[in-house]
Amino acid sequence: MTPRFPIYIVSKGRADSRLTIKALRAMEVSFHVIVERQEFDDYAKHVSANELLILDTEYQRKYDTFDLLGDAKSKGPGPARNFAWDHSIANGHKWHWVMDDNISNFMRLQNNKKIKVMDGSFFSLMEGFCLRYTNVAMAGPNYKFFIDQRKDVPPFVTNTRIYSCNLIRNDTPFRWRGRYNEDTDLSLRMLKSNWCTIQFNAFLQNKMVTQALKGGNTAEFYAKEGTRAKSEMQVAMHPDVSKIVQRFGRVHHYVDYRRFKTNKLIRNDSPIEKLDLKFKLVKLKE
Repeated sequence: MTPRFPIYIVSKGRADSRLTIKALRAMEVSFHVIVERQEFDDYAKHVSANELLILDTEYQRKYDTFDLLGDAKSKGPGPARNFAWDHSIANGHKWHWVMDDNISNFMRLQNNKKIKVMDGSFFSLMEGFCLRYTNVAMAGPNYKFFIDQRKDVPPFVTNTRIYSCNLIRNDTPFRWRGRYNEDTDLSLRMLKSNWCTIQFNAFLQNKMVTQALKGGNTAEFYAKEGTRAKSEMQVAMHPDVSKIVQRFGRVHHYVDYRRFKTNKLIRNDSPIEKLDLKFKLVKLKE
């Protein structure tokens, strides 16, 4: 049960921790790690050469930060995510996964228990579900800490934001932008264009909370300026559905997704996709 589509981990300043890398290795799932050239040697001590990709600096130079600060500070992970998107297309893939580098493991929610998953079925099953529909632009697992095991939750929710572990359809007319909140912005632009997103509660990611792990955006942004700047950018990007709030003891943003509930999933009647799903179900029964 290996994933159909390539997996990319965007990583910076975390050659020592490598949480997502370790998690995928334990699951025996293949991946690429996208790093900046100056950090290549640090990662090469732990990651094989065929797993490492050096970020093309053109993606940083041309990236739309959605502000006027230019190169005055880090542009965040967006350029590397766009690089992953184009790399997957160049290699003939219709979808791709792109992940943060601070996910310690992945889990299945089953009978109110969060069960650690140790093979690629975690990703393959979400892929198969998305392929049942013609209008899913992006999907991914929910955060473990958002799910209360004592309460009933649906196996998935449509038309909300997808964070940190994103399965993206390659032929959609979008790319990442913004110095902050690029996950929320991409989700909203897809939804405003009448695409659907799927957030799985049946599949969970155990991601470190913001600012809990050194490296990444922690050093570049949050350790210096907190979370106000990213929340203000979110409101500037999408003032029709966003506002500033206080959450989790700090300034945050709130997005109202209710207007997108009218975006309906459209079933895929392609014989190829039906055959593929049937094959996967047979493999599961075996």
